Amino acid sequence: MTPHAWPLYGLRIRTPRLELRLPGLELLDELAAVAADGVHTPDAMPFTIPWTDGSPAERGRAVFQHVLSTIAGWSADHWHLSLAVLHEGRVVGRQDLMAENFAVTGQVETGSWLGLAHQGRGIGTEMRAAALHLAFAGLGAAAAVSAAMTDNPRSLGVSRRLGYQPDGLSVAALRGAPVTLQRLRLERGLWEKHRTTEVRVEGLDDCRDMFG
Repeated sequence: MTPHAWPLYGLRIRTPRLELRLPGLELLDELAAVAADGVHTPDAMPFTIPWTDGSPAERGRAVFQHVLSTIAGWSADHWHLSLAVLHEGRVVGRQDLMAENFAVTGQVETGSWLGLAHQGRGIGTEMRAAALHLAFAGLGAAAAVSAAMTDNPRSLGVSRRLGYQPDGLSVAALRGAPVTLQRLRLERGLWEKHRTTEVRVEGLDDCRDMFG
């Protein structure tokens, strides 16, 4: 795809094992297929929006539509970068980076999921490290925030390894019942102290103004 009209398609974030990029239609179809195959076991629900409750086809369509909606709804004051994560040339998951009024707050939020077949290999930590490098080194962020259910040790473990600190608890409704979330915050100084992954960003100058 020629990225002239939407230069975010030319953005590339690379780590020793991964490449993150905004997916065109072909890669987006691969991403949807990974979601359809499952991103968590049936007896768990790690997301506050239970988009994975549907059938495999419904999960795939939800991902396809969501990524397109982030492009359609993009503005410099409210953006949501939804990146396909590739390992050895194959899509394995999705890493999101989003912000509201970033030029004022300097704060970003992260979110992600990884296909079941690719979990337990450190990919989740590496792809979050890539997004944080884009935020802090590329965009000059002051802080990054995230959240995970208190009974989601994998997600909390990724945050801990990258230097996030607890930032209080919140309660959300899930399937008609309350769930407790651990809020997490990563300031620039702690990111610099804990960064160990080599990351390269390409194509940012062509789309920097889109981030506000």
